[in-house]
Amino acid sequence: MTQHAEAAPRLTRRQRRRLILGGEYGIVIVVVVLLASLANWGALKTNFAEWRVAKTLFPDIITVGLRNTLLFTLTGFGLGLVTGLLLALMRLSSVPPYRWFALAYIEVFRGLPALLIFIFMGTGVPIAFPGINIPGGVYGQAALALALVSAAYMAESIRAGIEAVPRGQMEAARTLGMSHGRAMRSIIIPQALRIVIPPLTNELVLLVKDSSLALYLGVTLQQRELAKMAQDVTGQQGNTTPIIVAALCYLIITIPLSHLARRLEARQKRGQR
Repeated sequence: MTQHAEAAPRLTRRQRRRLILGGEYGIVIVVVVLLASLANWGALKTNFAEWRVAKTLFPDIITVGLRNTLLFTLTGFGLGLVTGLLLALMRLSSVPPYRWFALAYIEVFRGLPALLIFIFMGTGVPIAFPGINIPGGVYGQAALALALVSAAYMAESIRAGIEAVPRGQMEAARTLGMSHGRAMRSIIIPQALRIVIPPLTNELVLLVKDSSLALYLGVTLQQRELAKMAQDVTGQQGNTTPIIVAALCYLIITIPLSHLARRLEARQKRGQR
């Protein structure tokens, strides 16, 4: 036999890719089977899926926990959006002090953990400004803390959106006799907000999760959000099922929002082609 006939046939690129993919699937299956065999399913059901404990959460986890989570989130998002828009305009201003202030704010609040902002809002602000009462009590404090954090991130997104609008739009508006401010309000900012809808939606998802930090503000029974309510019932019942129920409630909110953000981003990319 010739040397060519004795040589083993070489795999094509598609065959190699299928072989590698099959190996990866095999590893995943082995890991899943191994974890399933090692898990204590009886203990998992008793501690994480006890229906008797889950029933004690209803309807309060919806009427109180979920309601407060959404209230903290939406109020904080609204305040953060307005503040972020203002910071973005200051960041693009021709006045140096405005740019310096906006840059310092963005760098500081993006660099600090949200937990520190909530703790400072609950303990530092009353000490530093004893004569100032934040409207709404805990609700106002939580919304303001979320707004301070989210504004820094939204400001950069909005700034990028404004810079993505073609310069010809402003030049055309000024040619028609519009002032710079009117052109920004009527033409540039609306287009920029449409561009940054996907990242703003992602920021809303992050705020839903950060709203759990409101527990550090010393909430009452009627001011508890999902995480605080689950923590309290877990301590009372000695069972972690409430944590799972609260996690499912968070997912009911965040998964649709994440899906919406992806769809908006995909639609935006199709529109740019």
